[in-house]
Amino acid sequence: MKTRSLKILRNAEGYVSGQAICEQLGVSRTAVWKVINQLKEEGYEFDAVSNKGYRIVKYPDILTQSEIESQLSGGEIVKKVVYYDKTDSTNNRAKQAAEEGASSGTLFITERQTGGRGRRGRSWVSPKGSGIWMTLLLRPDIRPDAASMLTIVAAMAVAGAVSGVIGKDTVGVGAAGLEEQKKCFIKWPNDIVLGEKKICGILTEMSAEPEMINYVAVGIGINVNTENFDEAIRDTASSIFVQTGVRVKRSEIVALFAREFTRYYDSFISTGDLSLLMDDYNKMLINAGRTVRIENGGNVYTAKAVGIDSCGRLAVKDENGAASKIIAGEVSVRGLYGYV
Repeated sequence: MKTRSLKILRNAEGYVSGQAICEQLGVSRTAVWKVINQLKEEGYEFDAVSNKGYRIVKYPDILTQSEIESQLSGGEIVKKVVYYDKTDSTNNRAKQAAEEGASSGTLFITERQTGGRGRRGRSWVSPKGSGIWMTLLLRPDIRPDAASMLTIVAAMAVAGAVSGVIGKDTVGVGAAGLEEQKKCFIKWPNDIVLGEKKICGILTEMSAEPEMINYVAVGIGINVNTENFDEAIRDTASSIFVQTGVRVKRSEIVALFAREFTRYYDSFISTGDLSLLMDDYNKMLINAGRTVRIENGGNVYTAKAVGIDSCGRLAVKDENGAASKIIAGEVSVRGLYGYV
């Protein structure tokens, strides 16, 4: 009921009377009054006028189920939000729920992670109130060997969502170069880059059998309003706030991510590969046309990045013009993250 009430209030152009909410939801005035008080306790601020009703004048920066679901239209792949004030890892929660039968399209999100992980077992610091720590549970009908491409789909959705929200929130801000600062790019395959610093990491985990996928957990960590970073990552990591000077509502990014992911995911599922997404991805790819340093199985060399193919492999050309494709390994971009 709280989610439905909040959605009515959020989508209203002006004041909404308590009676109108009662009639739409089929509940009593007392029930509506209790919901309004619950929302006030969570930080929502209202303008209440006799004979007119309620109007929300300020939204808190929170990631509750009601706050996120009230911004969804119903057509997104995200069908349910499971919120934790604190948990060890949203990927762990998603995988456990998947084993217990949780449905595809469930989003697990928390204010604080105590055991967040990145690639290769690296820790991911997830302080309360500063970022978005979430995992989307999927049960796609695709080949197991195609599941890794979902990471690229997620990267595109995150880049689109962040660019969309900060673009809206920085309209009229006159800082020099802000137009370029508010553009998100992707460092192959899935690092989200803003102002040439990493603001997001994506970790995809899967349970599968030889011919079918049981589930995929797409874990995403976005540094939104984070200001302080551990010395070990200070040179490479940043946040939306540090890079733009603008604080954004985290739930707006989550809601726009749900819409962007749905659009890209539908295209991916329709073909089982990235053939319909290659052009869009390559426009977001910060590697494209730049010299990259590739470390793969002890082999280290430099080449010029071209773009991805329909399987998500990075096409590169060496100094002699010989073309090859990178399937896995560490790829560093010259001039980015300290590689010169």
